[in-house]
Amino acid sequence: MSAPILILTEVALGPSERKAVEGLLENGVARLEILVPAGRKRRLVVDFLDHLSMLEFGKAVGGLTDKGPGPESARALAQTALATSLAALEGLGTDVSGSIIEGDPVQALADRASATAAEQAVVVTLPHAIEDTFHTDWANQAQRRLGIPVLHLYAGTGFIGDS
Repeated sequence: MSAPILILTEVALGPSERKAVEGLLENGVARLEILVPAGRKRRLVVDFLDHLSMLEFGKAVGGLTDKGPGPESARALAQTALATSLAALEGLGTDVSGSIIEGDPVQALADRASATAAEQAVVVTLPHAIEDTFHTDWANQAQRRLGIPVLHLYAGTGFIGDS
């Protein structure tokens, strides 16, 4: 069996991600492994600017006072995203597994890539204008750190990011 394709996602995968991943599989022999972080480190100014750039004024202002989910809620959200993602990729003719990760998501992806000898990774994120513009998003970080091809997909859109 060939090396797995690792998928790091901050949201539940859906039909557009399934279609993109399906295109990566070679004769159904690749194994897929989904990594979902439990929570995300908040960067107040960056999050505020991201929302403003997407014309999400309510979210921008609300984010200034919202403390985000607690650890248990963050883990429950990650578990739901993982279960939904596993279901979305079911039936592709390949083994699909997944896990919830703690700490730095890109480091966890790098560790898993090293441990499994992965030759390809997919990073699925929502658009983050500031990180994407300055190439500090997860996909660009992963590309620099892993040394393997990294496909950056914007969740729910089918659009490929620039990593």
